[in-house]
Order: sequence, then C-alpha cells, then structure tokens
Amino acid sequence: MSRQSLSKAHQKITELSWEPTFATPAKRFGTDYTFDKSPKKDPLKQILRSYFPMEEEKDNRVFGAMDGAIRGNMFRQVQERWMEWQKLFLSIIPFPEISAARAMPMAIDAVPNPQVHNGLAVQMIDEVRHSTIQMNLKRLYMNHYIDPAGFNNTEKAFANSYCGTIGRQFGEGFITGDAITAANVYLTLVAETAFTNTLFVAMPSEAAANGDYLLPTVFHSVQSDESRHISNGYSILLMALADERNRQLLERDLRYAWWNNHCVVDAAIGTFIEYGSKDRRKDRDSYAEMWRRWIYDDYYRSYLIPLEKYGLVIPHDLVEQAWDRIYNKHYVHRVAQFFATGWPVNYWRIDAMTDTDFEWFEHKYPGWYDQFGKWWEEYNRLAYPGRNKPIAFEEVGYEYPHRCWTCMVPALIREDMVVEKVDGQWRTYCSETCHWTDAVAFRPEYEGRETPNMGRFTGKREWETLYHGWDLADVISDLGYVRDDGKTLIPQPHLDLSDPKKLWTLADVRGIEFGSPNVSLNEMTDAERETWAAAYRANPNRSTAEV
Repeated sequence: MSRQSLSKAHQKITELSWEPTFATPAKRFGTDYTFDKSPKKDPLKQILRSYFPMEEEKDNRVFGAMDGAIRGNMFRQVQERWMEWQKLFLSIIPFPEISAARAMPMAIDAVPNPQVHNGLAVQMIDEVRHSTIQMNLKRLYMNHYIDPAGFNNTEKAFANSYCGTIGRQFGEGFITGDAITAANVYLTLVAETAFTNTLFVAMPSEAAANGDYLLPTVFHSVQSDESRHISNGYSILLMALADERNRQLLERDLRYAWWNNHCVVDAAIGTFIEYGSKDRRKDRDSYAEMWRRWIYDDYYRSYLIPLEKYGLVIPHDLVEQAWDRIYNKHYVHRVAQFFATGWPVNYWRIDAMTDTDFEWFEHKYPGWYDQFGKWWEEYNRLAYPGRNKPIAFEEVGYEYPHRCWTCMVPALIREDMVVEKVDGQWRTYCSETCHWTDAVAFRPEYEGRETPNMGRFTGKREWETLYHGWDLADVISDLGYVRDDGKTLIPQPHLDLSDPKKLWTLADVRGIEFGSPNVSLNEMTDAERETWAAAYRANPNRSTAEV
C-alpha cells in the first residue's frame, strides 16, 4: 500500500469515530489531565491492513526459530545459570505486557483523539502478542530444559514470591490510578521509551552469549513494535503540553515514573545480565556501561532533555542519582545479593559466584570484591544442607534489609533509607523520592490542587509480613515451592542435581522461624526506632568472615 493511500485510509478510519448525542458517555477511567486545547494528530499512521501481514511474518520467524532450537539441541548448549534466572524473568515479563494491553483502553477513554485511538488499538494488539509469544517461550523452556521445576509453576509463583511480587506491583502500575499517569507517563513515556532498551536489547545480547538464541529472536520481535508505542506516548505528551494546567502533573509524573522504573527495572534486568551470565569476557559491556549508552545517552540526552523547549522541568537530579546508584553505590549487586539471600523462598536455583566472576566484577566495578566477595564465598560454603542453615539465617555479616513501601525493592543503599509514619503505619523507603511518591505524589491533593484520580500504595507491600512468625518449612510449602517428591525444595543455592544428598529438603529448614522486619519496626518504641535507623544507615552490610 502506498504512503498516499495509507494516509487516506487512516483518515477514513478517523472519520468513523463519533460521539453519542443521545447520552453522556460514562467515564470509566478517570484522569486529572485536561485536553480541551489539544491538537488531534497522530504522527505515525498505522492501519490494520498493513499491520497484520507484518506481524504474521514476524510470528512465523519466531516460531520457526523455536522449531530450529529444538532440532539444533540448543538446550544441551545453553548455560544452566542463565536458564535458572529465566524462571524469574519469564514469570514476570508477560504480566507487564498484558497489563500494557489493558492500559490501552484507559488511554483511549482519557484522550479525545480518534487518530491516536487507532494507534492505541494497534498497540493493544501488540501487547497481547508480546505476552503470548513470551508465554510460549516459557512453555518451550519448561518442556525442554533439564529442570522444568520453577518454569511449571511460574504463573502462581511470580505473584506470591519473595522477588516476583516486585514485578507484579510494577505491572499493576500501568493499570491503576490516574489513566494518563499510568498508561502514558509511567508506561509509554518512561518504561517503553527508556527501559525497553536494556530489557529488549541488552537481555537478548546476553542470552546469545550464554547459548540461548531463542530469547533474542522473541525479544527482538517484541522490540520492533516499540517505535509505535513510543510514538503513541509522544503524541499524548504533546496533547497534554498544549494545556498549561497539565504541566504540574507531567512534572510530578515524570519524577515518579522515572524513579520507580529505575528502582524496579534496573534491579531486575541488571541482576539477570550481571549475575545470570557465564560470559566473562573483559570486553563485554557491564550493565552500567549498557545503561550509560542506552538510557543515559539515548533516552535522557536525546529524548528527555529536548522536552525542556516546551518549558517542562526534567528530573535531571533523579537521572544523575540513578546513575550514581548503579555505578558508585552498587545497586544491582546489592539486589542480586538480596535475591540470593532469600533463595529458600524463591523458585529457581541460584549458584555462587566463582573466581572467574570475581575477577570480571572487580575489573568492571573496582572495589566490588571488598564489598561482596567474602559474602559470595560464604554463600558457596553454605550451599549444601546438613551442616548449616540457609545463609539468611547464619551469621555472615549480612543484616536482612527492610523493604521499600513504594517500589518494594529493599532499602539496600542503607545510608539513603527513609523511615516515616504514613497513614498511621511506620514505613521504610529506599530513598527520599520513593517516600515523596507515597507521602506526597500519590495523594488526593498535590501542591494545593485536587487530584482525586491518583492511586494509592496499599495492601501487603512488605512481603515478609505475610509469613511473620511462620516456620520456614511451612512458608515454602504454602508457596508451593516443593518438587514432586513432596520434600525436596525447588530452589537450591547451587546447580548440582546429581546427588540427592546435596539437595535441600523441607526437613533441612524445619524449625527456622521466619520474621518480618516491618512488623518488628512497628513494635519498637520511638527511641528504639531512632537508634535502629541510625545503626541501619551506618551498617555497610559487608561480610568480613574468614572462610
């Protein structure tokens, strides 16, 4: 179809839009944004007649690659460490995708622009497709990988686990609260425009380096749709900027969306890339180097900063803070340490870092060994049952962290932790910005302006409170993380399945009490809490034990 005929067809589609005059349409998804003065244009015209053949060809290539992987014995060559971390990754990622699909009706309902509605409808189909092929990839891994346990229960596990619930709240952010905040600023302007670079480009690169060429095929197919989504987000952004009343909300939402995406996406993807890989070539980019190129340069400098010409205040300070946390404050490495600490209540196997890993990390992140090396050596020493408890319950110089109420990633950069009483409850936050998000931004009033459509951070946001006072064996049984024999744990702190004596069972963790830091925090007196907070911030949480 020629460009001219495509434009005519697109124009014809928009003419079919109509507003009923016999009744007032119900507003299903509220927003505090106004679009009375907005332009009604879509810079990227897309119609289904050209869209479906293109997507069909892409699907054929994806499924052809899957068939080729099976015939080519890919699963005999792929790194086991990499595949184990895919149990977490592929349990989480389909949910944000399908949440993004559900977010499109919110945006359509909130934005009075028939041209953009067409683009959003196409994006909704994209997101359903993405979720479907990712689920199919996970099913294929489950059927052909040496250890399917952890793949076979991921739909339940990601929603109830120690780590997966962080990803769940991330995806729920696309579909809750103010329709424009959720479906456009948080999802499209930040998550899709910025962080899909590391998600759908860096992850596939690392997968290929570890012998997995299926994930690159699937995720490059996904990434090729993102330009449409970025265009949709930019169109709505320009519509919002046409009305001065929206500027205050946009600046609020950019701060929230940027910081929450950084806290969650960098935590997850950084860990998968750095700690799920066996590729330790010195010339391979670290996650920090990838982030600097694809997010700092490509997104922040090329996309965000130019928005200043519209008078929008860009969160420069938060971008710089995110970079500082990743490179100087070891954010990703602290997250990986936290994930490994909680291995008994996860649903995949996490092996210890080796001397080769140590050398690579020290090369890419000078000072890494002083902070983390001894702890990983302790993790390796405590990998097998019979002589010790899981590492979280042994004295190795590591204090279990408190969760951030907002992003749900723990307050791992301890000097930045904030403790405040909000809504009658003492809460911990990983940073001042996460505290601001909960206590200031997500409220029915913002800087003197009523914002009734903003969401709230409610519910059991500190996972450990669900099992406070339980026996660890009962926690694992309740989660369903037990293998078919009824006693062996799905999670293990090593990759050795050859000897049953090396595998942890429910009996090995029976009698260990599981506790909630937040419950303990709220039981303290004010003086005790103040003393504890000062000690928490001052503790470097570094193991110095001699192995």
